[in-house]
Amino acid sequence: MIIDPHMHCRDGKQAYKETIGHVFKIADEQGVNKIFDMPNTNPPILFEKDVKARLKLVPKKRKNDYYLYIGLTADKKQLKEAIKCYNKYREVAGFKLYAGKSVGNLAIIKEKEQKEIYKILSDFNYKGVLAVHCEKEKFLKPKLWNPLKPITHSYARPKQAEIESIKDQIKFVRETNFKGILHICHVSCPESVKLIDQARKEMKITCGVTPHHILWSNEILKKPDGLLYTTNPPLRNNEDVKKLRKYLKDGKIDWIETDHAPHAINEKLFSPYLSGYPSLYLYKNFVEKFLPSIGLSKKQIKKITFENIYKTFKFKL
Repeated sequence: MIIDPHMHCRDGKQAYKETIGHVFKIADEQGVNKIFDMPNTNPPILFEKDVKARLKLVPKKRKNDYYLYIGLTADKKQLKEAIKCYNKYREVAGFKLYAGKSVGNLAIIKEKEQKEIYKILSDFNYKGVLAVHCEKEKFLKPKLWNPLKPITHSYARPKQAEIESIKDQIKFVRETNFKGILHICHVSCPESVKLIDQARKEMKITCGVTPHHILWSNEILKKPDGLLYTTNPPLRNNEDVKKLRKYLKDGKIDWIETDHAPHAINEKLFSPYLSGYPSLYLYKNFVEKFLPSIGLSKKQIKKITFENIYKTFKFKL
């Protein structure tokens, strides 16, 4: 059994990019059995009506293999309905908070509003997973971005933005007595892993890493087709990649999540220069060849592709 707990199936107004049905075809080819879909779709997954509409798109034979996250907003009524859906639908794996702008319009920028979300979830005794995209807005440097030099994407979204946002989320858990599991999505630098590992002593916290963040450094952005490799958070330098690999081997990163995020080629190479990489296509080779090549045993690979994910979501799976 292999689970990919982070991907973007698109559908809706973005069905030209990807669909749930097609994702399952790729998943079959890549040996992935179950998938978790992210909510920054168009329209986004926020309410029960969105959950129902989404579930209708799932192929009948894969009903038991599809899960989704509900996106969170600063609206208390929306949060309350999200909790209702979490309790009502087996397929709702948890909630997603965008603590910074990425692709879509679900970002909660203000720290006060982010903290309030934790407080409300705590007040409602939510004990599930809160997955967070961590890039703190005030540390981003959009003026450095130059699509003619794709490597500037890494400079415009420095790792400090991720690190500081993770610090915020850990602080909010402490201050609100959040009872759920904080999951930090797609860590891109070793400093993030250190923070998370330290926080494990006092809270339920997990983190994931994508294939692209440990396969490639930002040097690949210097290639003629470098724009294809822009992701949020971006690829980091060689030293960061080496340390991420070591932390994965040391068991400090809980699981692999592809963050499969397809876009049309024109959206990548031309304005709006969207971030995202279709990493599900890499999965089989990544797991069967690359991970063993950097020293991971079969037992370790099973943990990061299934066991740790199952341990966290078993009440849903």
